[in-house]
Amino acid sequence: MIRGLYTAATGMNAQQHQIDVTSNNIANVNTYAYKRDRAEFADLMYESLSFTAGKTSETTRNPTGMHVGMGVRLTGIQKEFLQGNLKETSNPLDLGLEGKGFFKVTLPSGESAYTRNGAFKLDDEGAMVNGAGYRLDPEIIIPTTVIDISIAEDGLVTALNPATGATEEFGNITITDFINPSGLQPTGGSLYMETEASGVGIDGNPSTGAFAKLQQGHLESSNVKLVNEMVDLITAQRAYESNSKAISATDEMLDIVNRLKR
Repeated sequence: MIRGLYTAATGMNAQQHQIDVTSNNIANVNTYAYKRDRAEFADLMYESLSFTAGKTSETTRNPTGMHVGMGVRLTGIQKEFLQGNLKETSNPLDLGLEGKGFFKVTLPSGESAYTRNGAFKLDDEGAMVNGAGYRLDPEIIIPTTVIDISIAEDGLVTALNPATGATEEFGNITITDFINPSGLQPTGGSLYMETEASGVGIDGNPSTGAFAKLQQGHLESSNVKLVNEMVDLITAQRAYESNSKAISATDEMLDIVNRLKR
């Protein structure tokens, strides 16, 4: 019976993690380019009361054995990098990625970070930056003297010079892909950092090979499906309640045993 207390406690702990993950998904349902988290669980070790295929006589064996589980544990929280819907914004500096890849930005520390949130702006020097002011890498600088900024699906940035009537080019936006995007480390602010698990980033031009193409005037929506998250939330809540009832039932059984001694 003591085992039942600890087993049910692991269940409550696991469901608390599930609720934490689901709550974060729901909180970010309107966060551009947010990728939902998925909690993964595994059963704990087993106590073998009778081994499978153990001898029950000289000529027979136990066909199943007796193994009592010790509960459950959280094994990982994985990002699901499924494509989110592209939402039209009509802002020429908003870029949506349709396919695989990330924008690369440079942090104040000089390190590179990666994001799929393409809500870019211009800083005081005309450089394209994200919402936190981190510059796009490679840098794209657009002077204030041009109009009608155009960003092609392959990343070429152009604009019209009204003084000359000529179309000028200001560089190419590149994107970075990883062998294992789920191995990237999320740091908040829609940013990810490269890790050994993600592999080394592979730079390329949009719309080439397996790289995503750019959609100017669009932003990628969160890939969270609110209905699914609500179902997961209710399921985790019911499982949490059931585990708490298992603890209560075990406690009552132990109370009965204690009173028998009297």
